[in-house]
Amino acid sequence: MASAGSIAARPVPGSYGLPVFGALRDRLDYFYFQGQDKYFESRVERHGSTVLRINVPPGPFMARDPRVVALLDAKSFPVLFDVEKVEKRDVFTGTYIPSTSLTGGYRVCAYLDPSEPTHAKIKQLLFSLLLSRKDAFVPTFRSNFSSLFATVESQVANGGKSDFNKLNDVTSFDFIGEAYFGVRPSATELGAGGPSKAAKWLFLQLAPLVTLGLPLFLEEPLLHTVPLPSILVSGDYKALYKYFSTAASQALDTAESLGLSREEACHNLLFATVFNSYGGFKKLFPGILAHVADAGEKLHEKLAAEIRAAIADAGGEVTVPALEKMELTKSVVWEALRLDPPVKFQYGRAKGDLQIESHDAVYDVKKGEMLFGYQPCATKDIRVFGPTAGQFVGDRFVGEQSSKLLQYVYWSNGRETENPSVGNKQCPGKNLVVLVGRLFLVELFLRYDTFTAEVSTDALGAKVAFTGITKATSGPATE
Repeated sequence: MASAGSIAARPVPGSYGLPVFGALRDRLDYFYFQGQDKYFESRVERHGSTVLRINVPPGPFMARDPRVVALLDAKSFPVLFDVEKVEKRDVFTGTYIPSTSLTGGYRVCAYLDPSEPTHAKIKQLLFSLLLSRKDAFVPTFRSNFSSLFATVESQVANGGKSDFNKLNDVTSFDFIGEAYFGVRPSATELGAGGPSKAAKWLFLQLAPLVTLGLPLFLEEPLLHTVPLPSILVSGDYKALYKYFSTAASQALDTAESLGLSREEACHNLLFATVFNSYGGFKKLFPGILAHVADAGEKLHEKLAAEIRAAIADAGGEVTVPALEKMELTKSVVWEALRLDPPVKFQYGRAKGDLQIESHDAVYDVKKGEMLFGYQPCATKDIRVFGPTAGQFVGDRFVGEQSSKLLQYVYWSNGRETENPSVGNKQCPGKNLVVLVGRLFLVELFLRYDTFTAEVSTDALGAKVAFTGITKATSGPATE
């Protein structure tokens, strides 16, 4: 760190407790007695430090080693992005690694360090795919989500309520397949079963790291003690792989030109599309919708006015240049990503002895130690975002303030002010995520002046049900 040399370094405070029992107790606090946020906040308060030693789940029996050095503030967190200082090999899910039998026997790109030769090839493949399909994203999104909102309107009219998450799971899966490969999954042999197959496969990889809200005596032996066997989803994975091996044929041709086998490339495309993109969109759109619903009619009016004015200036067309004019709309997406990042955790293993700086001190970390960041602590840091750090402020990133604060938005495994490359671990679809987040709001407020919804949250994210909609009374025709 630039200023660390002038400050005496301290040992990292905190304790791992007794072997096995300390980690087990911490796991119970994390999942049941305190919950994620309170687990970290209580330990920061106890030790008077935002850099500290703790155990992270899944802990005993399933983790390689649950002991980590936690970075829980905006200043220390970014060392996790610095691949010169931390190794990213097999740390995607942290101290626990799902079996490669869930990914065709391959260590896919998410688990590779940039120093591994295959990493650059796979990431370049993903960049090439996104570039080749860039003109498809806007029209494909609009066609799929227009149908979703038509269903919302019908369900609210007939039953007074519409479960957005359920509709979004189906629509997002079709949108991603069509946008990336030009082939809507539901129109293939996968049929309507694609989202459920994807969800089961995702669950087996993440089960040790989540709680479903079941009683402790059920969840601990079922989810957190031994991995669920991959055979439970082998048929589902084969069906998904078959879709990708056909639909992604053009991308697989590109993979071969980059020196990848079609088989390895296909498993990587499946993972990037289903785990990263679909898994992310399952959380992104309900998260945006929940915050906008809670913000109320005043924000709805401002969003509708901005969106409709920009589209009118573009001749009634939804275009990327028109989206770039929507400063409030983009701010709302960034604010939702700040508060509720699709992936809350980051890990990296120290490549050498390090000095890590928080707002208040400098700490010594030894080579080989696992560093861990809980992103909501970093992106709700009151030393950066002030007294409203934990609140949704829709216009937080509007105007000059945007450039000052945007560097502290970390959802993409990197700063929002930086861009992904083959040499880092930042999400290759970073800019696409912000694009589709804005498209979601555009589609919503071209159709509606305002809406009401029931919002709840569990360990898997926001749950939203529309309860009322007011259709748009003015605005450009975009059909």
